[in-house]
Amino acid sequence: MAALAYNLGKREINHYFSVRSAKVLALVAVLLLAACHLASRRYRGNDSCEYLLSSGRFLGEKVWQPHSCMMHKYKMSEAKNCLVDKHIAFIGDSRIRQLFYSFVKIINPQFKEEGNKHENIPFQDKTSSVKVDFLWHPEVNGSMKQCIKVWTEDLGAKPHVIVAGAATWSIKIHNGSDEALSQYKMNITSIAPLLEKLAKTSDVYWVLQDPVYEDLLSENRKMITNEKIDAYNEAAVSILNSSARNSKSSIKLFSVSKLIAQETIMESLDGLHLPESSRETSAMILMNVYCNKVLKPVDGSCCQPRPPLTLIQKLAACFFTLSIIGYFIFYVIHRNAHRKNKPCTDLESGEEKKNIINTPVSSLEILLQSFCKLGLIMAYFYMCDRANLFMKENKFYTHSSFFIPIIYILVLGVFYNENTKETKVLNREQTDEWKGWMQLVILIYHISGASTFLPVYMHIRVLVAAYLFQTGYGHFSYFWIKGDFGIYRVCQVLFRLNFLVVVLCLVMDRPYQFYYFVPLVTVWFMVIYVTLALWPQIIQKKANGNCLWHLGLLLKLAFLLLCICFLAYSQGAFEKIFSLWPLSKCFELNGNVYEWWFRWRLDRYVVFHGMLFAFIYLALQRWQILSEGKGEPLFSTKISTFLLFISVVSFLTYSIWASSCKNKAQCNELHPSVSVVQIVAFILIRNIPGYARSVYSSFFAWFGKISLELFICQYHIWLAADTRGILVLIPGNPTLNIIISTFIFVCVAHEISQITTDLAQVLIPKDNPSLFRRLACTVAFFCGLLILSSIQDKSRL
Repeated sequence: MAALAYNLGKREINHYFSVRSAKVLALVAVLLLAACHLASRRYRGNDSCEYLLSSGRFLGEKVWQPHSCMMHKYKMSEAKNCLVDKHIAFIGDSRIRQLFYSFVKIINPQFKEEGNKHENIPFQDKTSSVKVDFLWHPEVNGSMKQCIKVWTEDLGAKPHVIVAGAATWSIKIHNGSDEALSQYKMNITSIAPLLEKLAKTSDVYWVLQDPVYEDLLSENRKMITNEKIDAYNEAAVSILNSSARNSKSSIKLFSVSKLIAQETIMESLDGLHLPESSRETSAMILMNVYCNKVLKPVDGSCCQPRPPLTLIQKLAACFFTLSIIGYFIFYVIHRNAHRKNKPCTDLESGEEKKNIINTPVSSLEILLQSFCKLGLIMAYFYMCDRANLFMKENKFYTHSSFFIPIIYILVLGVFYNENTKETKVLNREQTDEWKGWMQLVILIYHISGASTFLPVYMHIRVLVAAYLFQTGYGHFSYFWIKGDFGIYRVCQVLFRLNFLVVVLCLVMDRPYQFYYFVPLVTVWFMVIYVTLALWPQIIQKKANGNCLWHLGLLLKLAFLLLCICFLAYSQGAFEKIFSLWPLSKCFELNGNVYEWWFRWRLDRYVVFHGMLFAFIYLALQRWQILSEGKGEPLFSTKISTFLLFISVVSFLTYSIWASSCKNKAQCNELHPSVSVVQIVAFILIRNIPGYARSVYSSFFAWFGKISLELFICQYHIWLAADTRGILVLIPGNPTLNIIISTFIFVCVAHEISQITTDLAQVLIPKDNPSLFRRLACTVAFFCGLLILSSIQDKSRL
């Protein structure tokens, strides 16, 4: 009864909600969200600097999240590089002095807070010629005005950045009198035009006063109340915003420190001065405001303008635009032709007679339709991660943000289970299931920022290794059994792996190596192909006739292992090979191939392990040692029990070791040699019991079929800033945002998978003459790309 109810329920769901209807709903959601965000940008403004300076929230105790954009955490070297030959001046009271110290410590963490607090404090870094001064002016009065006036009159010596603010001393000295507030208004009114004049050539920030924690204030500071502080802030905002006649003021109000203080002032030692973590956050915000537009860090989207379109991006946009126009013209012509052949009505019976036969879809229509849909999808990619239309946020890891979603998908995966069509080890349904749940876990790992938690990181490394293990297992099995080393097979696999990434490289202006997993599986596929295709070609049919061929294959695999070991321990040789032109254009990242070497070396043995496992399994299957019938254990009862016990112990032992890792570098060094233990243990646990081998999760298998597209698409339309942050479609509601963005993301990945399949059928013909002509065109296309890329690189210098 339960199974019947389950099947009936699933049919009911599929009747009303199909993949096609889900994609239509996703399209409607994208259009509505784009319209809403566009209207919001028009209404509230498009300057993310204003959001950075005025709004945000804490994700954790010390992690500040600006509204709508991402904040980069600057290192010492980056700060010096940004501020080279710059002069920054802080003017104000003890609170501004605290901000000065925190700012300087970004440039020089060893700088100590010492000396007379009520006097000017200079700082200079000789290596980068950065000069940062603190000028003691605790009140907005004639002394502060004179200091600012000197800068307006001296054309050469004015600071590049001025950070000013004061009020608490005026409240304290004058005992919070109304006369003092009136005088403050007069003084700031006289200073405002000078600051406005400076703001034409320098960045000028006025820091609003932070709240105090009145219970901790000493007796001589009791008159400094939050009510008084609010009154002084209102006066400063009103006067400074109206300082520019007939235009918006160029003086930037630094009001975000108020929000930070509201959350942290309780940790203050004296009720007046902020704790160190809050000051560091305010200083980092200042650094982002000035340096993001200079250094353009990927994970610092605040204050960054939209990057200009490159020549290749413009050409790609033209191509997709023409494809969309061409498809609509084709559609209109095709529709008009069908109207002429409409079914006519039989006057006697009143029924329609169909006088046309459904014609097969032409290759031109498939091409135009596929590129039309792909063009619209790429426009969404660009809007999400380049156009600054949608918002972005930094990641923040908590254990619940990773493990709770894992429990959800585990429940769904168990609920949607079906019987397999075959019960062989690692059958198609099972490998799709394996890819599916691994991909979902990896996605959760990426969006939750779990890479900061070392035990999770080490287990995810095993999942990535398992993908490569399947690459070795699957391609070896195909070539060993089929003996098909034709160019058609190679082109099909390479197109399937690389089509989406090549398009994204063009549209998103990213190097091929940026999508590191695709180069990894592509290179390993070619390694497997060359290893087995080179003379002597040894396949199962040939080896069955003479067992010596098995030895020959093992020698081939041994030579492959030797080559892997040589390259793994000879970084120089590896880098020389992949630094050769044109390979360097594919495998360089940030001007070198170190990242490629690191990624390749991290899982250097696992593809070989996959090939060896496939060879052993197929040999055991050939010798009929395995029992792969439905419900039957893989081996005899005793052997199965023993292997299951060993597998469970090995699996748990690896997990315990990975969970006890203290150093990522040391664990990464051991990972290539030991990851196969957990992979093989999982395969045996999953396949030795007959009942486990006879069922699979259709939920996980569905995602497994589009796992490659999910892995690649997440870079830009689920995550943001090239995986450094999170895409925000629904601001203010993280849970709803994840649900909506995930729904759209999965629909897009599924559609791209279908587009890739359709294009592969059209662009890769089976007859060799046509295929070689297409390959020649492909080579010409990539040669053109290399030329255009060289032109772009020269124009950027």
